[in-house]
Amino acid sequence: MTASADEVLAATRNWLVNAVIGLNLCPFARAVYAGERIRYVVSAAATPPALLEVLAAELQLLAAAPEHETETTLLIHPQVLGDFLDYNDFLEIADALVADLGYEGVLQVASFHPQYRFADTEPDDVTNCTNRSPYPTLHLLRESSIERAVAAHPIPDAFTATTSRRCGASAARLARLAVGTPRKT
Repeated sequence: MTASADEVLAATRNWLVNAVIGLNLCPFARAVYAGERIRYVVSAAATPPALLEVLAAELQLLAAAPEHETETTLLIHPQVLGDFLDYNDFLEIADALVADLGYEGVLQVASFHPQYRFADTEPDDVTNCTNRSPYPTLHLLRESSIERAVAAHPIPDAFTATTSRRCGASAARLARLAVGTPRKT
């Protein structure tokens, strides 16, 4: 059974609130979320070329939008690039699109995927969970936002790995959050 767009969005918001913000995996996310400056797009694209068209449109929308209204976009695409290796290959195409549209140094694409795996890690390495989301997701970011956030909250290179390891036994919790399972209170 395929999830509806509402279910995809709900699972993604749950992951964002409980994993990304709740576990402080990204210290910049809380303010953008609280300020309602995130655009959520659940794409119906079923092929990489169709997703590339949606990505181009979303990059243009983000570049044109006032930053105080839309600071970042989560482009969630549940029907395409479910295989992580295919998704990872697509990221090169996405980066080339950013350059082709003239947004290099202005916008960038970050990546989240249910099967995310950093180079030189085992599939079950807890550090992979920091980039695992319920559905394949392209995160469109403004370079200026990143620069301001880093200036305000410098992060050591090992922050994300340290945070996920600090969770220790929470690897299973991170994995549950990545698939949208609500946390127990």
